[in-house]
Amino acid sequence: MLHRLSRRCFCTVTPRPWLFVGLGNPGDKFKGTRHNVGFEMIDAFAESQGIPMDTVHSKAIFGKGFVGEVPVFLAKPQTYMNLSGESTGPLAAYYKLPLNQVLVFHDDMNLPCGVLRLHDKGGHGSHKGLKSVIYNFRGNREFPRLRIGIGSPPGQMDPKAFLLQKFNVTARQRIDEALQEGIDALKLLLSKGLTESAKRFNKEQKYKHLRVQNLPVS
Repeated sequence: MLHRLSRRCFCTVTPRPWLFVGLGNPGDKFKGTRHNVGFEMIDAFAESQGIPMDTVHSKAIFGKGFVGEVPVFLAKPQTYMNLSGESTGPLAAYYKLPLNQVLVFHDDMNLPCGVLRLHDKGGHGSHKGLKSVIYNFRGNREFPRLRIGIGSPPGQMDPKAFLLQKFNVTARQRIDEALQEGIDALKLLLSKGLTESAKRFNKEQKYKHLRVQNLPVS
């Protein structure tokens, strides 16, 4: 890919590469659980763009390709969620990427199931995967993230148990729809940039939030 990139640079100015990192836990045990929607977003985007996730790089399952003229790196850290930064930090450093070109996908219990938000920076919101990423970015929080709503635990349910639970049929349908919306948002980001794409996408998702926030998912 770098040889291909160098050939392109010889003739034209190539857009800056992006690194997309989906957070989750490795192994079949965690497949399909709420905490793994970051992995699912990577897989959905990779499949939609024909980018094979067939190598291992910096403790992550890794793929690389182009979307239009934009170089894109895709990663699913295999460190387990709470140590995600041990993969994300070295990947960003290896490709010498500024943090504003590193987009992290993660689950979010503060958004209704299937609602997304695209932000240019933020805190960790007690998300341990994000905490690890921030730690390995030396405390720098100014990297974009795609928040994927999974809803909140019902009643007095333990949040940890909720995160490691698989989606029911209704919630699964909402997440599948959200993944397709996420693909469209990422394609827009790569063509129009973060600021414009986030403004347009978040406006659409705000209306979706209002529409679904009180709908049952059980």
